[in-house]
Amino acid sequence: MGDAVPGRDVRPTVRALLERLEPTPAMLLNRLNEIVGRTAGFERLAGPVGLLDGAMPNFAGYVFADERAHAAYRYWDHVADEQVAMLKQGPFRADPHVAGLADELTLAAGDAFTRRTGTVPGLPRSNGIVRWVHPEVGELRLAHEMLDLAAEDDQRLVVYLPADAASGGALDRLYRRRPHGLRIVSGWPCACGAPKAPAGRILP
Repeated sequence: MGDAVPGRDVRPTVRALLERLEPTPAMLLNRLNEIVGRTAGFERLAGPVGLLDGAMPNFAGYVFADERAHAAYRYWDHVADEQVAMLKQGPFRADPHVAGLADELTLAAGDAFTRRTGTVPGLPRSNGIVRWVHPEVGELRLAHEMLDLAAEDDQRLVVYLPADAASGGALDRLYRRRPHGLRIVSGWPCACGAPKAPAGRILP
């Protein structure tokens, strides 16, 4: 890993897997917590809260640098801990790409970020429940599973499932709005016309 450029291209078979997961909310993250691919179901979930703003949305950047994240997550502190744990899973600041993101988050969030880098271990939970407050359907309890892809992909798949009947019904209402297709932020062509990831800033 080290100096390697964070994985932003999505293999065709992984793209096909995302298509098979529709309409379940699912996303692909690389080691910078950039969202490099997502299902249309995830767009319906995350778009209205601002998580997908920008050409290359960054999950950690949203949590620490966007005030909307505090409204989107009922237990923001827990989500913030998990973001830091994912960034620290590898060499952390020994990786120049992650170090650059950490510097940006330090400027944007100050102690809310730096305190966690010293206390949160680099062991993100592979599953759990998150409370997501959606502006259209209210609070959702979502169980998530995080699966690491092959090492050369430098990516992980996160899938969200309803943790109770009320959340399942709310997701069904979002799905009926028929979002527009799979979104892949990579060099591979896709029907939705997502652009190739630009170089430059990684915060939304």
